[in-house]
Amino acid sequence: MSKFPGAPKTLKGTIAILNAVTLLPKGLIILQYNPETLRRTLQVRGAGSEGSDRLEALRLVAPPQETIQLEAEIDATDQLEFPKKNPDTVMFGIYPQLAALENLIYPKSRQIKTNNRLARTGVLEILPIEADLSVFIWSLNRVMPVRLSEFSITEEAFDPRLNPIRAKVSLGMQVLSTNDLRYNHKGSKLFQVYHKQKEILGKLNMAASVIKKVAPLL
Repeated sequence: MSKFPGAPKTLKGTIAILNAVTLLPKGLIILQYNPETLRRTLQVRGAGSEGSDRLEALRLVAPPQETIQLEAEIDATDQLEFPKKNPDTVMFGIYPQLAALENLIYPKSRQIKTNNRLARTGVLEILPIEADLSVFIWSLNRVMPVRLSEFSITEEAFDPRLNPIRAKVSLGMQVLSTNDLRYNHKGSKLFQVYHKQKEILGKLNMAASVIKKVAPLL
């Protein structure tokens, strides 16, 4: 079916995997279908609490804790219609896509092996290696460093080898702010850009509101 020539190209939600030190890309997880809804929750980080000093009521100590929840669908039907072009899908179904998401919350297997070796040699304190940085991209104005906090998979259909070929994935992500990362961390720099974009867009809305109120008086 031909597309309408004037139709805008639809961006797809993406989780980019970056080196936490250099920000060099290590992989992309592109959502096959954009979810119909995206729920964001912002929890205020204020200096005061109920019953505290009234002078603290309007003081904000850090950016709010923002969490994102979405449900995505992964379906191999289209790929399975052309098996010669999609041999991996024929062999494994959608398990590679699911495995890519699951690996975001697994430490590297070699890290576990190394830590076990160090423990057997008598090392008392083993610092975990810093994981790769996950960045959730949802439009050009929302590029956020995140950490997966919730993850569930409902596999709904399987091929004869019992590989999943259709699934719903529920993701919960915490946006990592300057309160969660070192200020000079690469991920913190990304958050600062995200924060600044919010301020710019907010000013556009405020300016539009002022013009609407003042225009009738002119």
